Amino acid sequence: MKLLKVAAGVLNQIPLAWEHNKQNIINAIEEAQRQNVSLLCLPEFCISGYGCEDAFFAQNTIDQSIASLLEIVEHTNDIAVAVGLPLRHNNRTFDTACLIANKRILGFTAKQYMANNGVHYETRWFQPWPPYVRDEIKIGEFMYPFGDVVYDLSGVRIGFEICEDAWVASRPGRILYERGIDIILNPTASHFAFLKSQVRERFVVDASRSFGVSYVYSNMLGNEAGRIIYDGDAMVASNGELLVSGPRLSYEDYVIVPAVIDVEATRLNQTQNRANIALAYPNLRVTDRFDWPDIAPVIQKAQLEGWERGGYLKEEEFARAVALGLFDYLRKSRSQGYVLSLSGGADSSAIAALVFLMIRMAVENIGMAGVKKKLSYIKAIQDCKTPEEVIGKLLTVMYQGTENSSDDTFNSAKELADDIGAKFLNININGLVETYTGLIEEQLGRKLSWDTDDLALQNIQARVRAPSIWMLANINNALLLTTSNRSEAAVGYATMDGDTAGSISPITGIDKHFLRSWLRWLETVGLNVKNAPEPTDRTSLAMEPTDPDELIKVKGLNAVNNLQPTAELRPQDKKQTDEDDLMPYDVLNSIEESAIRDKQPPVEVLKMMEVRYAGTHDREKLLLWVERFFKLWSRNQWKRERYAPSFHLDDHNLDPRSWCRFPILSGGFEKELAEMRDWANEQKPNGRKGKIGF
Repeated sequence: MKLLKVAAGVLNQIPLAWEHNKQNIINAIEEAQRQNVSLLCLPEFCISGYGCEDAFFAQNTIDQSIASLLEIVEHTNDIAVAVGLPLRHNNRTFDTACLIANKRILGFTAKQYMANNGVHYETRWFQPWPPYVRDEIKIGEFMYPFGDVVYDLSGVRIGFEICEDAWVASRPGRILYERGIDIILNPTASHFAFLKSQVRERFVVDASRSFGVSYVYSNMLGNEAGRIIYDGDAMVASNGELLVSGPRLSYEDYVIVPAVIDVEATRLNQTQNRANIALAYPNLRVTDRFDWPDIAPVIQKAQLEGWERGGYLKEEEFARAVALGLFDYLRKSRSQGYVLSLSGGADSSAIAALVFLMIRMAVENIGMAGVKKKLSYIKAIQDCKTPEEVIGKLLTVMYQGTENSSDDTFNSAKELADDIGAKFLNININGLVETYTGLIEEQLGRKLSWDTDDLALQNIQARVRAPSIWMLANINNALLLTTSNRSEAAVGYATMDGDTAGSISPITGIDKHFLRSWLRWLETVGLNVKNAPEPTDRTSLAMEPTDPDELIKVKGLNAVNNLQPTAELRPQDKKQTDEDDLMPYDVLNSIEESAIRDKQPPVEVLKMMEVRYAGTHDREKLLLWVERFFKLWSRNQWKRERYAPSFHLDDHNLDPRSWCRFPILSGGFEKELAEMRDWANEQKPNGRKGKIGF
């Protein structure tokens, strides 16, 4: 056996925060040294931060990255460390991983495949490096290997796949296998999405098996730049077996996930697999001496945290990802807390619960002392003893009723605020609504009525709420949370500068149908805070019993979970509900999935809806809803352009800034909708031709 101790290092970084990022890296290296790690892989762009956007064009970003690198080098005695940074070469910018060993820079490997889909726009800033090409780059006074480089440290061969490199069919690992590589390092900045960790595990484990290597995967952690959340996934696999996996969605600044690998075992795998010819490519190799210490064998098996195997993975991931996103957004913006217009409905209640979970999960993870330290600039929380006390200082909610508001929603809001410890305020804005209405009636010379001015009378109530809640946010030096969800964003079911007003929109990435079921889950099942991990397969998440003391439930959600979602902007005798205004939320989400995610035209969407909702909704209703969706989608792109920054949670995101772009002005699918109506008119419900009424 030739045993080595390696580790994946996870970091919570900030774009362009040079001192913070450098010190975080140094702290992680020192922790790895204390754990006797010989080879440490840190995330992609950990020096500069991944989300630098067009600052990657600035020479200063390159210069500051190099300056940080040279300081980090001095902290790498008796350890080999991979760090990520942008470098400029031949007037092009490259995404590189630098391997340092025992205070010496050995070289820079450049990323070969750029991520350019969804939230990624890497080809805007970076050039892909071609395989089999090596050059040199000058850093300070010295020249270093640059490009497609592998490293031989006293006979142990190390290569890189950088993030997207591992997601493509022609991944560089195939070429590294031809070169007889022992260890592949994958420094990455892979954004959070539901269930994505299972996909990552498959390509890590499969690579270690098919290439006969040990594979070290290290991801970024936390809300780095505002919209994107990183879950801090860290894994080490060898010969097709996952040896270790780290905790995800942690509140720590850094996490070290070590494993002991056997180089001789992976070499045996390659030796016995004689299908491919091993090619040397000696000109691409950097050789140096490194003293690998003797390591005793250990028994290791990848472990999952309790919440990852409890049977509610999507619900748990949503709660933990958004809570961590809110926590990092708060501290990195150095705001004093959050303010929320709490209507008592599902959306605002979900956000209030998420802020509560933000503190509860932070305390569970890093303790009350750790929370106070991370939020040390907020003096108001420093004497708090419980999470509820902290919430009382960090979250202020205000119910703003009109004559159209019901006792049910007031009681729902008050019950939740009392349960989680939020500061609750209550004002009546009916007089303000009447003042604005009277001013306009005076100028128009007529009375406004629900028969002729329905939309205007609804919107003025939502807009009148904005100035007071903004004022409260300003007084508190706090961030104002907006309450729009993705289903509403798709069809523009929101009042601009009313319920959309705010600094951050934490639930615009999630649909209303899921949100309502999540609220019921949080009330009745709860978040699993069981800390003791057990050996398990990450892909087999069977339900297991959990001690009630290990669950976080929000009982104050009982009232909202028994209400039908309503904007309460029309008189109560009109019995307004969101789904009457729009369509059933599950149907809306299905239409959005087919129309926007899958890019299908109206007629194909209608066909899919007929199959999905056969026996539940007839064709006349489905046609009406599909037509309504496409019309509202087209009319309301301008609203989606103006929403506050939201968190990316899955591949249904509608944020034009980070995922789904659409023209503000368009043809509105007029021809396509006409074709859908023609097709529907030619069909009977059983598929035979013949006119049906609409």
